[in-house]
Amino acid sequence: MLERTTYRDGADRLALVENATATMSESNLLGRLGTLEVRLAVDPEEIAAAQALRFKVFHQELGARLPGNQVSDERDADRFDPHCDHLLVVDTSLPEPVTERVVGTYRLLPQERALASGGFYSEDEFELGPLIERHRTRRFLELGRSCVLPPYRSKRTIELLWQGIWAYCQLANIDVMTGCASFPGTIAAAHAQALSFLHHFCRVDGEWYARARHSKYVSMDMMPKEAVNARAALAAMPPLIKGYLRLGAKFADGCVIDHEFFTTDVLVILPVEAISERYIAYYGSQAERFGT
Repeated sequence: MLERTTYRDGADRLALVENATATMSESNLLGRLGTLEVRLAVDPEEIAAAQALRFKVFHQELGARLPGNQVSDERDADRFDPHCDHLLVVDTSLPEPVTERVVGTYRLLPQERALASGGFYSEDEFELGPLIERHRTRRFLELGRSCVLPPYRSKRTIELLWQGIWAYCQLANIDVMTGCASFPGTIAAAHAQALSFLHHFCRVDGEWYARARHSKYVSMDMMPKEAVNARAALAAMPPLIKGYLRLGAKFADGCVIDHEFFTTDVLVILPVEAISERYIAYYGSQAERFGT
């Protein structure tokens, strides 16, 4: 589990982070593209809208099965939600109320709030403690529960979500992004080409090394390196994972089968310093426009 961290400036940045969150609540618009806006949820009704969207995608569409105390009133909710910021994609062209306009969401859990929730969500599957301990001067942000309604699953919506995430990271002084990303289904071998590509070409090492928990570890080394077809592997990647790769992300050692969500999970590790300059320039201009 996480421990309180002293950051590189020699002080606890919790107050700074709380001030940044207050600023985001006051001017919560973080990006705009046509009729779509990305912003933070500002009240319980908007958080409930995000949870309802997650229920539609994860449970009704994809067949996730969680304990009854995590699914109520057709909402996907767990103990982490009260500690998170909830990023919303809102289609302003749809009729009111605003809760009916939410077409995409991403859940953001800053490190200090992970302390209050007992750790990061992904710690159930991956060993994050040693990684965080090696980087005590850096502030981590966990990204998770990403979903978008089918008509909005496009490059445009993904770009808008990343506009919002980047503006958030700038305001909240985030150094490292992490979190689970998923392949559909519980048969890892069905994704042998893509998982082997991640293992051979995109696996973290050295000071950034992390791995799946021993009890849940499934090797991603399913094909020899020379047998992996990079083009075929990338074509087989879910859009979210391809998006992380474009930004410069690496992935932990091993994947995990999530039998509740019927997915094969990998852990993304993305230091802000590793994001390619072309994306910094693109998303940075949006952060300056909406995140200040």
